[in-house]
Amino acid sequence: MSHRATPDTTHRPPVGDLGRRLVQRRTERGLTRKETADRAGVAPSYLRYLEEHHGAAPSTGVLLRLAGVLGTTLAHLTGGDVDLPPGPEQADRHAGFVELSTQECRTLLSTHGVGRLAIPVEDGPVIVPVNYSVVDGLIVFRTDPGSVTSRAVGCRVAFEVDRIDDAFSTGWSVLVRGRATAVTEPDAVRRLTELAYSTPWAGGQRELWVSVRPDATTGRRIAVDA
Repeated sequence: MSHRATPDTTHRPPVGDLGRRLVQRRTERGLTRKETADRAGVAPSYLRYLEEHHGAAPSTGVLLRLAGVLGTTLAHLTGGDVDLPPGPEQADRHAGFVELSTQECRTLLSTHGVGRLAIPVEDGPVIVPVNYSVVDGLIVFRTDPGSVTSRAVGCRVAFEVDRIDDAFSTGWSVLVRGRATAVTEPDAVRRLTELAYSTPWAGGQRELWVSVRPDATTGRRIAVDA
C-alpha cells in the first residue's frame, strides 16, 4: 500500500529526530531514498516527507518495515534508545574478532566524530569523550585551557573510537596511542580552524587546540562467522 504526501519540489534538509535518523541510517547503508522506499513498500515521496517534515507520524507498521530495510530497530528510529548504552542486544553465537589493518583503522577513524580520550592524571587515569577531527594524519580537538582534556598536553594518551550495530550484534573499535601536544603556532592553528570539521557539542569558548600524533594504531571488528 502506497502513501501519499503533499508534493514538494524543493529539497529540504532532514528535520526532527525521525528525519535525521532515517537519513543517517540509509546513508550508512549506502541506500538511496528510492531504494529504501521500494524495499519498505512505500512511495519515495512519502519517505521524503518523513525525512523532511518535522512532526511526521508514520504508522508502526511503516516504521517496522523501514527499520528492517535499514538494519536497525524501531527504538533507534524513534529515539527510544537515546539514553541507553550501546549493545543491549544479545550477541550472535557465531561472532568473533577480526583484526583490522592500520589502513582500515585509519579509514574508520575517518575525518571526524566523537571518541574517548584516556588521560593519565595524578589520582588515576580518566576517560572523557571529545569531538575530534583528523587533519594531516593527526587527531585534533579543541578544549578549554582549564579543562580535564587540557591535562592531556605533554602526556602519552590513548584515544578510542567505536561503533556498535545493535540490530546485527556487530561493531568495531580502533585504539590509537600517542603523545598529546598543544598547537600554538599561528599558521598551524589557522589550518586546524579551517580544516577541522567537528566542534565541541557543549558549545562555549574552546581556545586550546590539542593534537595527538599516533605512534600505534590497532583495531578489531566483531564479525559474524569470523
